[in-house]
Amino acid sequence: MKAKIIAFYLPQFHAIPENDEWWGKGFTEWDNVKKARPIFKGHEQPRLPENNYFYDLSKKETLMWQAELANSHDIYGMCFYHYWFHGKMLLEKPAELLLKHEDIPMRFCFSWANEPWARTWDGKAHQVLMPQEYGDKEEWNAHFKYLLPFFQDSRYIKVDDCPMFVIYKSASIPCAKDMMDYWNELAVSAGFKGIHFVETLRDATTEKRDLPYKAKVEFEPMRTNFQQPALILNYKRLRRRFIHLFNKLFHTAVPLNKPFRFKDVAQRSLHLTSPQGTYGGVFVGWDNTPRRGLASTIVLPPTKAEFKAYLKAKITQTKETYKTDFVFINAWNEWAEGTILEPDMIHGRQYLEAIHEVLNEANEK
Repeated sequence: MKAKIIAFYLPQFHAIPENDEWWGKGFTEWDNVKKARPIFKGHEQPRLPENNYFYDLSKKETLMWQAELANSHDIYGMCFYHYWFHGKMLLEKPAELLLKHEDIPMRFCFSWANEPWARTWDGKAHQVLMPQEYGDKEEWNAHFKYLLPFFQDSRYIKVDDCPMFVIYKSASIPCAKDMMDYWNELAVSAGFKGIHFVETLRDATTEKRDLPYKAKVEFEPMRTNFQQPALILNYKRLRRRFIHLFNKLFHTAVPLNKPFRFKDVAQRSLHLTSPQGTYGGVFVGWDNTPRRGLASTIVLPPTKAEFKAYLKAKITQTKETYKTDFVFINAWNEWAEGTILEPDMIHGRQYLEAIHEVLNEANEK
C-alpha cells in the first residue's frame, strides 16, 4: 500500500468583493503576510515566498505552477477549503478555475470549512461577518448540485467510486445525519456509490452521533495542541491573561505564548494514536503571527531532517496502525499561519524535497 500525500489548500490569495468591503480594497492573505514582524529574537517573520512570488489564484498560470511543483515532489493532491453559507459562497474562484481547465494536472477534493466567517484574522473572532446556516432539503440539494460537477471531474479524489468530502466541524451541523444521508442518495442517483465523508479530528472530541462517515483525518497541530492536560491548558490561559494585562499597563510587547519546539509537538502527535480507518495528519510548523501578533501560537519551523523523521513515522503509523494510505499535510499554502510547503525565502524547497525523499524510501519497501 503506497502512501498518498494530500495537502490542505487555502484559496484566499485573490481579491473578492466581500474582502474588499471587510478589509479594504484588494485585500488578500498576502496583506497579512507582508505586514508581520518578529516578536522575539530569531523569530522568522515576515515569512515571504521565494522570489517574492505573491501569486494570484484567479489566474490559470498560478494553479498550473502549483500543480507542476506538487507533482514533481510526489504530492498526490490538494484538499481545497470550501466555503458555503446558506447558498452564498466565498473564495470559490480557484476551484472553479481548476474545474474549467482540464489541462491543469492537479488532483483535488474539498474540505467544507463550515464555521462562521468572522474577524479571526485580526483577533476579533466574536465579530461574525457571515453566519453559517444549514437549511433544509432544498438547500442541501442546491449545495450538492454545485458540488456535483467537481465530483464528476476525473481529477477529483475518490475512494471506491465515492468522491471524498471532508467536513471540518460536523458537531456544528444539527441536521448532519439527514443532510449526509440525503447527499448519499443524490450521489447514488448521479452514478456514484455514495460520498466518502471524512470527519476532521481537531481535538480530543469526536462525533458522537451515528453519521455516515467512511474515515477520519488528523488535523495537525491543533489535534495535538488541544489535547494537552487540562492543568497545563489552564495555566497557559491564565499566563496569557496576565501578560496581556502587563503589556497593557506597562506598554510592553511581550508575546503571550512561548514557542513550541517542532520535535516536541511532532512526538506528541505520534503518541496520540487515532482509530483504525483514520488518515494520518502532519504539519510543517505553525506561526499565526501575521494574524494574531503577540497572541500568536508558534511551533518553530522544523529542520528538513526533523520533518523527514516525523513524516516517515506518520506514514508508517498510517499504513500499519490505521490501515489506510492517505496522509494529509497542513498545509500547502497557509502563509499567514506559518505552515507552508511552497518555497519560501528561508527554507526554499526543503520540505517538498523531504516529502519526495521519504516517499521514495517508503514506497520502495
